[in-house]
Amino acid sequence: MAAGNRKERRAKESQTNAKSTGSAFQPSNELDQDAVEMILKHPDYSGPKGKTLFQLAEERQKELDKGKSPAGKVDEDKASARDAPLDGEPAIGPVGDAILYATSMAALHLTLDVIVYSQYREDILWGEIFRRAATATPIFILLVYLTHVDLSYRFPIFRDIAFLAGSIVAGCYLVYSGNKHGYFHVMKAAPPVGTLWIWGVVEMSLPFAALSAIAVFGFTWWNGFEFF
Repeated sequence: MAAGNRKERRAKESQTNAKSTGSAFQPSNELDQDAVEMILKHPDYSGPKGKTLFQLAEERQKELDKGKSPAGKVDEDKASARDAPLDGEPAIGPVGDAILYATSMAALHLTLDVIVYSQYREDILWGEIFRRAATATPIFILLVYLTHVDLSYRFPIFRDIAFLAGSIVAGCYLVYSGNKHGYFHVMKAAPPVGTLWIWGVVEMSLPFAALSAIAVFGFTWWNGFEFF
């Protein structure tokens, strides 16, 4: 009897709570069919259904590019072409290039002069060596300047041919002088001629430089000369 009264009281209390809260929701630990299907449902891996942010940004960039004026692009191209140096022309200009090359050539002249003095076992006279290098430096500056102006780069083939002829003459004369002339003549002629020969080879493109070396070695072999 007491058990039945207890169940009735609980049922009344549940109805009273439902009325007071205004909701008919009753807690339960049982799952219905819809809940089971929702839990077992697989996630969608098919990707986004609409456009991504990257696609939207790309479309916006295309719209902005279409709105640009072609005249502005032409002006930019003209400015870049005006600022860019000509092909083959040194960025520092012919004057700066002449000074840079002439400094290196003067140092090479000094080195060859010392080598010649050592070759003939002569006492190295530094005063004369520096004086000859200083005398040759203005000539080096003039030669480099004339061969580095814009006009010389407009005809690269003729430029290579001119350097090829000069380097062959200088190289062959240097070998001939070392084998036929006396030491005093060699000491005077070898440094400037050797410097011009090496400079000519450096200025040429690789095929012409190789041809110059082959010509000088062929001249030496044909005449039975020796390098010293």
